[in-house]
Order: sequence, then C-alpha cells, then structure tokens
Amino acid sequence: MKSSAHQHIPIPTAHLFPVLDDMLIELLRGLSAEEWHLPTVAKKWKVKDIAAHLLDVQLRELSIGRDGFYGETPGKLEGYDDLVKWLNHLNMSWTEANRRLSPRVLTDLLEIVCRQFTAYLQSLDPFGDAVFSVAWAGEERSPHWFHMARNYTEKFLHQQQIRNATGRDGLMTKTLYHPFISTFMQALPHTYRKTAADEGTSVIVTVDTEIGGSWCIIKTKKGWAFHEDHELSHAAVVNMSPDIAWQLFSKSMSPVEAVKKVTFSGDHALGKVALKMVSVMA
Repeated sequence: MKSSAHQHIPIPTAHLFPVLDDMLIELLRGLSAEEWHLPTVAKKWKVKDIAAHLLDVQLRELSIGRDGFYGETPGKLEGYDDLVKWLNHLNMSWTEANRRLSPRVLTDLLEIVCRQFTAYLQSLDPFGDAVFSVAWAGEERSPHWFHMARNYTEKFLHQQQIRNATGRDGLMTKTLYHPFISTFMQALPHTYRKTAADEGTSVIVTVDTEIGGSWCIIKTKKGWAFHEDHELSHAAVVNMSPDIAWQLFSKSMSPVEAVKKVTFSGDHALGKVALKMVSVMA
C-alpha cells in the first residue's frame, strides 16, 4: 500500500479483505441450490441477490476509482436522500439483471473481481482523498483508509447476511467483527448532531463481549465528538449484543424492534437516539 507518511491508520482493514474474500467464495461454493434462494434480513433480497450486489459494488468502484470511468450518472442531486434513492436504483437494476446468472457464474465472477478490488484498494495512499466520502458519517471528504473501512463493512455485512440466512457461523470473531463495528460507530457523533444537550454531556454505547467495545461521545461547543475518557459520569449508557448491533445499524432491524433487546441506564431518551444510527447508505 502506498503511503506518503508514517501515520497511524485508525481502523486498519486492508489486510482483512483477502480473508473475507476467501471465506465468501468458500461459503458460496458450499451453498445448495435451495439456499441460494433463501430470504435474508435485507428484506427485498434473497441470498443470490446479495451475492450479485457484492459483485456490483466492486465493479463500480474499480470502474470509477481505478479506471476513471463513471458510466451512468445521476445528474444533479438535491442532498443525501436523493443520493440514497439513486444508489437504490442502481442496486435494484443490477440485482434484477443478475437473476439471469447461475450461482456458479456469479461465484466465478466474484472470485476474479474480489482479487482485483483488493489489489486496487491496497495500492492507495491511506491518507489521500478518496473518490467518495463516507456520507453516512457526515463527511464531505474522506481519506482512503476510511473509505476502505467502509468497503470492509459492506463486505462483512453482506456476507454476514448470507451466513445468517443459511445458518452458518464464521464472521463473529474479534479479528473480523471489531473493525466492522468500529467503522460503523464512526457515525455516532453525526447521529447526535441535532440532539440538544448541555456542554459536557456524554453518551456511551457498548457492544458486549470481547468482540465488541465501547464508544463515548461528548457534547462540545462545536457539537458532538468522540471522547476517549470512558470514566466520565455518562448521562446515558447503552448496551447491546454484537448480533443486535450489526442488524440495527444496517437497517436490518428497526429501532422499534431493537429497543426491546437493548439495555439503557441514565437518560433513556438521550440513549435511544443511538438506535437511529444508520451506517450504510440507506
């Protein structure tokens, strides 16, 4: 990977892409004909649709980021909601077309494209500007390391959705899950941006067990920001399991469903704002 300076990468993920990719191809090659058509928590998508989507996002990024080819463009977008609508259109049109492909063809294509995509990402300067910002974290410009971590969450999430649908374990380990949830949590300050509170008010969100972690934000003069002092007397404390966290923050589970499975202490209303966090473009 190129780097213009010896800087610390906050959430390193480049080394994990080949691991996820190998696990994905092994997973897909082991599915039965029936399993390819099982429903998933992605609601509109079955297992095969998710595999097709994984192929799509990598092909699009290679075309745009590596080759400078934008192809279909949306024209003028009036904010975040328009961008989400455009991406949903691209996603659905691709998955519908790929229903014509056999599972074997789809898996073979993924095996080829995953290698090219990983090589492309690993060639980038992690602190250079990415082509696309991580919009769900409220960023207008993002470094490559963050954009790469966002891509990691997409690969992790969609593979986990397939594993969840087919009853297979594999990804819920500290090595693979912790970078995923750490990246998702980068949206926490942005989620609270419209939440009024006195300066110095803090909220801590904990994803339980050794594969999770704790993330604290504090209200400052400029808004909400991460704070490393977890010994603060927090106004709101939120605890949830790793399984609830990946589903909730990807909109695979609604806040109404999650609130019954999450524990709160302190100011419940303040803590419940965290359940509105969405760390995907949706």
